Amino acid sequence: MEKTVYIRLRHRVFVQPNDKILVKDIAQIIAEESIYNQIKEIVLYQVKPEDRNIVIIDIMQIVEKIKELDPAIEVQLIGQSQTIIEVVFKKRKVSPVLFLLIWFLLFFGSMLTIMNFHEDVSMQDAHQRLYKIITGENVEKPLLFQIPYSLGLGLGMIIFFNHVFKKRLNEEPSPLEVEMFNYQQDLDRYVVMHENKERMSKKK
Repeated sequence: MEKTVYIRLRHRVFVQPNDKILVKDIAQIIAEESIYNQIKEIVLYQVKPEDRNIVIIDIMQIVEKIKELDPAIEVQLIGQSQTIIEVVFKKRKVSPVLFLLIWFLLFFGSMLTIMNFHEDVSMQDAHQRLYKIITGENVEKPLLFQIPYSLGLGLGMIIFFNHVFKKRLNEEPSPLEVEMFNYQQDLDRYVVMHENKERMSKKK
């Protein structure tokens, strides 16, 4: 009698060095309880030091292991056919000196960028003209415009990035998060293709 197992692979899974990767770690499984209990404990791979930080598990590896267990089982895949296994190594503590150096570089770099932008578009001249149009007076430093503008610039950046430190303003992702997500998707596709090419070249 044919038995059917439905498998849906997770996109990315994080493991520790030297971990054993089981089917239940990387996939959602729907099957009869007796079959499910057997399949979920199948060892697919043992993480090795030479794997570095990325391992790709293909659905064919899972099918092969399941067929070894019981040739009568039919595997139905739902979704993607590969899972990216990311090996997470123990993080080193960040040096306070390095942290401060990077913070200063980012702070002064962004400050100079904003200042140069305002100089290029003659923002001060624009404020002076607006002040003259509204009040009829010539003022070198129209603080009535400059102070609210500066505050609004900071507030606008907070709203744009949708974060106040670690707190999110709402559930909508910021443009930066969307771009990071798209970049991660492209990176994952590249990793899958690159790892598959390496695997094929090793078999030859």
